[in-house]
Amino acid sequence: MGCTYKILRGEDLETVVPSNQKFALDVLIGLSEKPKQLSSMYFYDDTGSRLFQKIMALPEYYLTSCEMEIIKTQTEQFSNLVGDGTFHLIELGAGDGSKTSVLIDHFLQKKLEFDYIPIDISEAAMKTLLRSMGKKFETLSANGLVAEYFDGLKWISQSKHKRNMVLMLGSNLGNFNKARARVFLRSLWNSLNNGDYVVIGFDLKKDIEIMLRAYNDSQGVTEKFNLNLLRRINTELGGQFDLNKFRFYANYNVFSGAIESFLVSLEPQRIYIAQLGDYFEFDAWEPIHTEYSYKFLESDISLLAEQTGYRIVHQLYDSKRYFVDSIWRVEKLEATAHK
Repeated sequence: MGCTYKILRGEDLETVVPSNQKFALDVLIGLSEKPKQLSSMYFYDDTGSRLFQKIMALPEYYLTSCEMEIIKTQTEQFSNLVGDGTFHLIELGAGDGSKTSVLIDHFLQKKLEFDYIPIDISEAAMKTLLRSMGKKFETLSANGLVAEYFDGLKWISQSKHKRNMVLMLGSNLGNFNKARARVFLRSLWNSLNNGDYVVIGFDLKKDIEIMLRAYNDSQGVTEKFNLNLLRRINTELGGQFDLNKFRFYANYNVFSGAIESFLVSLEPQRIYIAQLGDYFEFDAWEPIHTEYSYKFLESDISLLAEQTGYRIVHQLYDSKRYFVDSIWRVEKLEATAHK
């Protein structure tokens, strides 16, 4: 049959603000705040996506290898959930699809009937992913959506005639603060059917030095990944950031349970951004907050599922118990209220 696909754009969905306009607005708001901040969502242009692939291959970045171990050794746990009948395999933040391809190969060998719907913010990453999937799996039906997560949820809500298994692998949910994570998970719940499954990767709390090394790699790739955000402002919004005048810094906040990432101004600066028509003042050593990477206790995961309408059905761990793929079932009481 061959792998068939088309790239759906977020702009094709109703009420979506054009991506460049939204980027400009978010930069204006973020750099006007005290302290300054920029959303990690904007890391993932084409260059950022390539840099993140390099991060995932770093020896310090244990998250990828731990989750790959889980998927390779426990594939039956995933296929047993869906059983017979057709379903959507929806992936939020697909990246290069290396982990998902293990699942897809297993599902095809089990002769399960499904179509693959990856959702990613990077068009270049999406094209590369689907080209690779097409070469590996000739019978795979795939339709990619280039969009942010919340726009992707709008698309999911328009397609309720099939069962769904949603993958949010890596530690993508950990980039949301607790309030935003609850909002996102409840929005996802609203978009899905009773009995659908969601697989979420959680990086578990562990030795602080191990966690810090994952975000302060010896090759400096994570620093380039963060600085790329300033380069993107220069390229897309006419910014005048000198990347050599900022330094990347990451620390672990024991109270919030998050790795917090910053770009720190090395000297007083006044930076103009043409598309915003404004200057932004920086003091020496003033930070721009760029990312949260929350880490979790098992009790945190249980509470989050309970608060947002899901029931945990499996907790799949790697051999070191550094990471867990938590499998949740959508529970909608109204589905049984009128029996």
